[in-house]
Amino acid sequence: MIPRSNEARSGRRVLATAVLAAALAGSVAGCKSTGSTDTTDTTGSIGVAAPHSDGDARNAAEAWGQRYRANPADPAAAIAYAQALRGLGQRAQAVAVLEQASIQNPKNMEVLGAYGRALADVGNSRQALDVLNGAHTPDRPDWRILSAQGAVLDQMSRHQEAQRYYASALRMVPEEPSVLSNLGLSYALAGDLARAEVTLRRAAAPGRPADPRVRQNLALVVGLQGRFAEAESIARADLPPDEAAANVAYLRQMLAQRSGPQRPALQVPQRANRG
Repeated sequence: MIPRSNEARSGRRVLATAVLAAALAGSVAGCKSTGSTDTTDTTGSIGVAAPHSDGDARNAAEAWGQRYRANPADPAAAIAYAQALRGLGQRAQAVAVLEQASIQNPKNMEVLGAYGRALADVGNSRQALDVLNGAHTPDRPDWRILSAQGAVLDQMSRHQEAQRYYASALRMVPEEPSVLSNLGLSYALAGDLARAEVTLRRAAAPGRPADPRVRQNLALVVGLQGRFAEAESIARADLPPDEAAANVAYLRQMLAQRSGPQRPALQVPQRANRG
């Protein structure tokens, strides 16, 4: 674990920035390639279009906010409004909206899935896991929720458990890039960078829907292994050259600081891009 010094916290923030191809677009959580429109680092199914810029998010927040205030029990309005709020960085307000929506719609799986991911987005992992457990049923499992549950377990440093959830999701949707990306990050968080790289390369294989977040996660893992030129080449597929170079330069600095006998273990950021 990285010591809880200001320098270490800053390092985690910069590393997280290095792998964010689009603002923790949510968790936490959804993948554009699978039809999920959530923008966090965890997965889930929402079913409404995600904003693509700050301007889009503000317009969406205004439009969906009016519809939500007119009828707070409308699940589609609550989900879309909360998603727009998260796109603007107003995550606590998004949680409040979805909490009320879950009270109004206690059996609506879409609402519960969105609420669980929003809770994870603000770091309330235990409650997020409880809510996500009710967002699908054993007889009708949702692979997106399974992947989201895995991502929350990773936030709680329960990586082996998380990997079992990803395995269950992959049995339903073999080679699904978003799940493979989450699984790869889980391996990285557990310290198995070689396995993480293999898994992320599967997620980013040619012919799969191109998701910049997957490639940035791959670049992170390759860079953490000291292969900086290759990491920069991967990152440049989605980032401006100067940003890709700056990210890799920071990785070099972080790894150099670990070269002494008292080096701390470098931890992959928990809020890296989730598929």
